[in-house]
Amino acid sequence: MSTLYVVSTPIGNLEDITIRAIKTLFSVDYIACEDTRRTGFLLTQLKEKYTALINCNEEEKDKPKGALQNNVDILDTPHRTVILNNRKDYLGTSPKLISYYDEIESVRSLEILDLLLKENSVALVSDSGTPLIADPGFKLIEECIKRKIKVVPIPGASAVVTALTTSGLPADKFIFLGYLPGRKIKRIKLLKCILIDSRPRTHLSTFTVIVYESPHRLKDTLVDIKEIFGDIEIVIARELTKIHEEIWRGKISDALNHFSLPKGEFVILFPDVPA
Repeated sequence: MSTLYVVSTPIGNLEDITIRAIKTLFSVDYIACEDTRRTGFLLTQLKEKYTALINCNEEEKDKPKGALQNNVDILDTPHRTVILNNRKDYLGTSPKLISYYDEIESVRSLEILDLLLKENSVALVSDSGTPLIADPGFKLIEECIKRKIKVVPIPGASAVVTALTTSGLPADKFIFLGYLPGRKIKRIKLLKCILIDSRPRTHLSTFTVIVYESPHRLKDTLVDIKEIFGDIEIVIARELTKIHEEIWRGKISDALNHFSLPKGEFVILFPDVPA
């Protein structure tokens, strides 16, 4: 039966992957991923660390249609096709990897839909964490639902929830904005929209606001938040679940000093109440 599995992968620590995710990744015919090299490396790591589990899983299922023995087949059309043959570091059956990233999401969604309509099983993954959360995948899910193709969630790690639950900020209501717009004027406009004073009086419940940010834009984003909300207390989570994990708490002015040379991946959390 054709099924699309939405599979969460670790955000930094390999051991955060679930048993169900491992079994799914090594049971499907294809894996749609942002970067075939990163996902291929993930499969290699899983093979090395969880060999017994994977081999046991393979004994419980029939060999998937189109899968290759001792091989990961990277199917990367229409731009390029790379086949990695005789990969001895892969044990048992491995799926074909299909590149699926923002720039080719529309075209590749149609190709994946065609595979699903031909009774293939497909796993959708992002480079890390849960697909669709500030990552591609929405168009594919939308089209699968329209065509009544079964979509199955395989939940796991997500930087949003990981940061929120350790932030010390209220977690009962939150707004996730993904990455803020690149242009300052658009960032300011969006931040003004979520400012609690700008909302109707019937919606004055306090929310925790969560955004992702890259190192090269961290300073600009913090400056803009300070401009709209004042020098409020915020939380910045960096490199979650990795060796250099850091969960920093303090005022924005102090954050600008502390992260003067930012490195890693950032999650910024703050209340929607001005100072």
